[in-house]
Amino acid sequence: MISHRAALFAVAIAFTVGVIGSLAIRPPGGGRVDIVHNQNSTLEQLEWRVPVSFQTSMLGIGDNPLYISETLSESSNGAISIQIFEPGEIVPAFGISDAVRDGKVEAGYTWLGYDQGKYAASALLAAVPFGLEPAELTAWWYEAGGRELAEELYHEFNIHPILCGLTGPETAGWFRKRITSLESLRGLKIRFAGIGGKVIERFGASVTMLPGGEIFQALEKGAIDATEFSLPNVDQSLGFHRIAPYNYYPGWHQPATASHMIINFDLWKKLPNTNRKLIETACTAGVTRNLAKTEAHQGSIIAGFPGVGVSAETLPLDVLRALEKVTNEILDEEARKDEMFHRILESQRRFRREFVHWKKRGYLPRDF
Repeated sequence: MISHRAALFAVAIAFTVGVIGSLAIRPPGGGRVDIVHNQNSTLEQLEWRVPVSFQTSMLGIGDNPLYISETLSESSNGAISIQIFEPGEIVPAFGISDAVRDGKVEAGYTWLGYDQGKYAASALLAAVPFGLEPAELTAWWYEAGGRELAEELYHEFNIHPILCGLTGPETAGWFRKRITSLESLRGLKIRFAGIGGKVIERFGASVTMLPGGEIFQALEKGAIDATEFSLPNVDQSLGFHRIAPYNYYPGWHQPATASHMIINFDLWKKLPNTNRKLIETACTAGVTRNLAKTEAHQGSIIAGFPGVGVSAETLPLDVLRALEKVTNEILDEEARKDEMFHRILESQRRFRREFVHWKKRGYLPRDF
């Protein structure tokens, strides 16, 4: 038997050792650290090559993959390394989906509208003329079945798509002459992308598709008369205003423009859940940051147009109404030809029919 005093002394020693031990395994701030080892929390080391469809020097549409890469590296403590490759460096700008599908690269960052010739419904995930605006698009994607439909479409082609970037409306294009009527489009040689290109073809325009880095040269040499490409800040940085000084609005053909991280689906299925969640979280942050950055820069660019010889113009209302009418005709035609196009289009239209009750009542009129 030990004495009462000896027992108290032993308790005190045990308490002191416990306190010291707990301090040794806790950070100074006192936060709790739990080290959990199970299959769901495993973080796999990744070193991926990720080609992009736009030059990373293009503020807003090109630099977002750099933010994603940095975010993933820092949040994973270096375990996830995403090496960004410029357009054409290892994969052609329009060939990223094919390279990801075939496993030539692990992932890519692109505008899915470039897949329109292979997967018709892909255009609806990229931008729809007179369609979803940024708030509507994110609501549809995250909360109204958009993500699930996109995955169903692309999983068939061994690709896993993740919404990873978003910008607001683009400009309606840069023209050498003013657009006064639909007749102004007849015979016009123009660079145009996505469903919008099919629309203006119906009005007699000759549409060609060029990567961003080739557009200025085509304008300068007269291979094209006009072009649409991106946001005012991007277009001006590429020098379009030096050849075609009339910049038209609104961006009817792309009210919102979505970019996606696409990952080889076979590879995605093998990733631990921790890796998947980190990638999805970085892309969700990328959507928010991308939209914030691009919206922040356009006003000052347009305000400075007079100083660089640019005239900001608005398309006549009758022209917009005619473009909208033909847009719906083309969307309906494509829906009759392709089941996934039909399902995705109907999902978007159903969401817009419901959302409009909030959109018209909850927000101030745009004159404010």
